[in-house]
Amino acid sequence: MSLNFASIVPHPPIIIPGIGAKEDLEKVSKTVIAMRKLAQKFKDAEIDTLVVISPHSLIYPDRFNICGMKKLFGTFATFGAPDMMMEFNNDFDFAVELDTAAKKSGVETLLYNNDGEFFELDHGLMVPLYYLTQNQESSLKIVPLAYAGLPRADHFAFGQLIRDIAKKYKGRVGILASGDLSHQLIQSGAGRDFDKKLVTDIEIGDVKTILYYDEDFTENAGECGYRSILILLGVLDGSKAKPKILSYEGPFGVGYLVANYQLKE
Repeated sequence: MSLNFASIVPHPPIIIPGIGAKEDLEKVSKTVIAMRKLAQKFKDAEIDTLVVISPHSLIYPDRFNICGMKKLFGTFATFGAPDMMMEFNNDFDFAVELDTAAKKSGVETLLYNNDGEFFELDHGLMVPLYYLTQNQESSLKIVPLAYAGLPRADHFAFGQLIRDIAKKYKGRVGILASGDLSHQLIQSGAGRDFDKKLVTDIEIGDVKTILYYDEDFTENAGECGYRSILILLGVLDGSKAKPKILSYEGPFGVGYLVANYQLKE
């Protein structure tokens, strides 16, 4: 059908009740409120297949990692909440189609399958999914992706492939770029400068500038979400998507951005 949802989200487990202490949740209240607003937008979009890019999945230097396992499972045991579990089905058809299209176009990918029963969800996937998938239909399918150590143009091109598949796919597709911004807001002015510029450029829709950030500028920021965002921008290429910043804050020295794109079918 078409692309019906596109957003940028952070993934600190501390924003989840039951993991984050009450006083910490109060410090990230802007992010929590924004994630709840985003969850309503996601519900309204009635997404069938959600493609999620995580910086904490297995990253290869020379190819994009596409989950090729049919069952997805994860817990927050690492963060002291073993009873909080998630289980989804992968949209295997979408994953195979993306892998095939990438190989035909010269974009290097791996359809990852470790021969296990489940693909293990990382917190870059689970934190946003905690908010977005509450009260969602069990038919929702998730396609986990990882970015790569490849040039920026390859990330943008990979996003364009996702866009092309979403346009002709059988269901309503969403794209979610998971990633925190600078992890050095306290230690470095470079981190604060990076976050300020990236948030501004996203808000005004200056894609070209974002694509050509100086390498030292991004490296010194100590970020983990930039390449997730590059893929999302490729997905949105050619559309009339209108960005809206729902929140930005960094109370613990890490930048948390929640942004949503208004899409026209």
